[in-house]
Amino acid sequence: MKIKIVVVAGVTAASKTAVAIEMARRFDGELVGADSVQVYRGFDIGSAKPSNAELGDVRHHLLDVVDPDEAIDAGQFAKLADAAIADIHGRGKLPIVVGGTGLWLGSLVRGLVKLPPPDPALRASLEAEAQTIGSAALHTRLSGVDPLYAARIHPNDQRRITRALEVHHQTGRALGELQAEHAKGAPRYDARVFLLDRDRDDLYAAIQARIEAMLAAGWVDEVRGLLERWGPQVRPMNSVGYREVKAHVLDDVPIEETVRLAYKATRTYTRRQRTWFRGETLGGTWTQAASLIEELAGMTAIV
Repeated sequence: MKIKIVVVAGVTAASKTAVAIEMARRFDGELVGADSVQVYRGFDIGSAKPSNAELGDVRHHLLDVVDPDEAIDAGQFAKLADAAIADIHGRGKLPIVVGGTGLWLGSLVRGLVKLPPPDPALRASLEAEAQTIGSAALHTRLSGVDPLYAARIHPNDQRRITRALEVHHQTGRALGELQAEHAKGAPRYDARVFLLDRDRDDLYAAIQARIEAMLAAGWVDEVRGLLERWGPQVRPMNSVGYREVKAHVLDDVPIEETVRLAYKATRTYTRRQRTWFRGETLGGTWTQAASLIEELAGMTAIV
């Protein structure tokens, strides 16, 4: 018997955490984070990491797991999440996985595609090329051989772009196709998946309001302190939002322009999230937070 879990996923600013907290309170659950920025210590405001006040008596696993100069990938996340889920289930509580990092959620629910090990020489060559012609140019090349995977990742995501090109060179197959084939296999958990979104205008207003609230809460000071301690090159500093605030701190980009760029980057990210989740076979139901919370009120059980 597979462990029963609930997954609350979807786009940024769709109130995933609020819904997951409500579920945990109603159905005696605990949360397991699936956010590739919230796992980092110190990256709090700009990742919308839930505060102790928001969580109350709800326990949230996989927040503040690694330091900003440490690497964590989908496979490592899945191992940590597996341990947290086993612990929660073992204590008779409901594991509720919450987050918007699609690859991590896919690795947890569906497992990872078996791929050849990295080729250090090929990887170094691709990384050197990215430095010369830019990640966007490599992304264009990837779109020609692997349009499915290219559509899911940002043109500046050099790490994933180079890995996909590396896999194509090694296997002659597109990583997107390999992932799609893999997704047809049996899932690792008995998962009920909810995918949250909002109407477009409502979502865009929520994104704008969230950015402004983060800045009012001290986001710039947070980034300044992180830069002083960890430097500008750590991976989470190049995530959506943090990248734009970093430019404000280091390059004196005006705050008004910073807000505009962060808003634009977040909108682009939500489109990529939709593309990702629609392409994955997680078996999810698309809904909105308000509708789902109303639905929860009438449920006696969720799994």
